[in-house]
Amino acid sequence: MAVKKIILAKPRGFCAGVERAINTVEQCLEIFGKPIYVKHEIVHNKYIVEKLEKNGAITVEKVEDIPKNSVAIFSAHGSPPKDYKKAIERGIRIIDATCPLVSRVHIQLHQYIKKGYKIVYIGHKGHPEAISVLEQFSGQIPLIENADDVKELNIEDNKIVYITQTTLSLDDTKGIINKLKNKFPHIEDPPGTSICYATTNRQSAVKEIAKKSDLFIVIGSKNSSNCNRLVETARNFGVKSYLIENLSEMNHEWLKNVEVIGLSSGASVPELLINEVIEYFTKNGAKVIESEYVKENVKFTMPKELRVIERNKNIL
Repeated sequence: MAVKKIILAKPRGFCAGVERAINTVEQCLEIFGKPIYVKHEIVHNKYIVEKLEKNGAITVEKVEDIPKNSVAIFSAHGSPPKDYKKAIERGIRIIDATCPLVSRVHIQLHQYIKKGYKIVYIGHKGHPEAISVLEQFSGQIPLIENADDVKELNIEDNKIVYITQTTLSLDDTKGIINKLKNKFPHIEDPPGTSICYATTNRQSAVKEIAKKSDLFIVIGSKNSSNCNRLVETARNFGVKSYLIENLSEMNHEWLKNVEVIGLSSGASVPELLINEVIEYFTKNGAKVIESEYVKENVKFTMPKELRVIERNKNIL
């Protein structure tokens, strides 16, 4: 094996929203016992979902698949209003694990609608986060996936704003926004950025490392938007880049004539999966250098439903 060095990205792995979501499932299992139900994968990582299922958390895609009067956790990606309504009608106790940064986007959308704005949403069709947004406004908000979609937009209103899905590629989104501004010079930027801090930091770290790498490996699940964006980020620097669930998917053909590998993991990936890959290469003589782009110290409070339970427990 020619691999001499692994450049390990930092930050990588769990973000605050993912930690909160996983802790929510674990606390609910402790409080309510098993089974509990999770509407859509709590986070987009196969290892995490399977681990929680073994402990009694059953993942379903439809509210109708949740037994009446059960406890159900709504995933970190957000859910459309109709799912909350259906759950209430079925007597289901809802624990809402929607990431606070996704909830912030929902709040911004409602604020802009109240002010009479037309909104353009940049995101991926079929992604649960995009669904949770678009179904709230049933046809009022157009979805833009790429720069070519901008050509089809026909908006005459003078009050227009764009908002994005939280897990997009920074570079791709910048291109779409530039196209929007060329076509609609009066379109407004949202306050701050809709793309979350963790997505931004992980992509920026990958950019720094890709410049020095012969190959880039991202650990994560195929259905994870932020993991796929990390792969694309490295490829944009002309570096061969691959997404793997774990070490078992490593293709040794990729390693021919490779001396330096960049390594990172998506925001829903546990550290043990990346450690397996690191151990494999260090056993074969490679050195590991951790490259820290920025320190992260973001923490989110637990869902209000669990905070109320904890507060009442303390009172008693």
